[in-house]
Amino acid sequence: MTSVSPAMQEYLAEAYRLAYYQDGNRYISTSALAEALNVSAPAVTRMVQRLKDAGYLEHEPYRGICLTPAGEREALLSIRRHRLVERFLVDVMRFGWHEVHDDADALGAYVSDVVVERMAQLAGNPRRCPHGEPIPTADGVMPRVNDFPLNQAQPGSDLVISRVNTHDADKLQYLDSLGLRPGTAFRLVERAPFHGPLELWVEDDVRVIGHELAGVLRVCTPEEFERV
Repeated sequence: MTSVSPAMQEYLAEAYRLAYYQDGNRYISTSALAEALNVSAPAVTRMVQRLKDAGYLEHEPYRGICLTPAGEREALLSIRRHRLVERFLVDVMRFGWHEVHDDADALGAYVSDVVVERMAQLAGNPRRCPHGEPIPTADGVMPRVNDFPLNQAQPGSDLVISRVNTHDADKLQYLDSLGLRPGTAFRLVERAPFHGPLELWVEDDVRVIGHELAGVLRVCTPEEFERV
């Protein structure tokens, strides 16, 4: 099996993340991968062929690409490193959650597994990254999270923010100013019709958030949040 370069790790991890949100569909399109990585279609085509030749993914015409078991394992180990480095940067080094994604990409590609596991210990062996995404186990198992976008929740529901599905620094800072981070409990008071704003009751106060931004917040029941 060909050794995995940092670029290959990035493609494999992103392919896994895209498939993870598709509820059972293992195949993703090369165009979706290109958009997620902000690279050109020819660049994706070249890397897909490289990964296919190395045995890390399969490519079927009209269906797209999917990871092989070897590719999935490499993807999960890469995701684990990335998310643990993020937690270390936030919890130990006190960076803001809006600052760490790119640096975690850079560090996670090169630090050894021994260093990453020490980072995990110093960060308290977390189960989720700062954005709420589950951290795969050291033996390559991804915990399954059952949640859904906030803008699909029903008024009157008592929920917890599970994940924040964006790395946009401005959005993360704004959500932080509203106190809306993974683990925050709230009640959805009202959801205006026609994609209007949502009214939340958070820590004895009312917070209002737009429909589009609410879509990047994934929520679940308090019991489901504690399960992961």
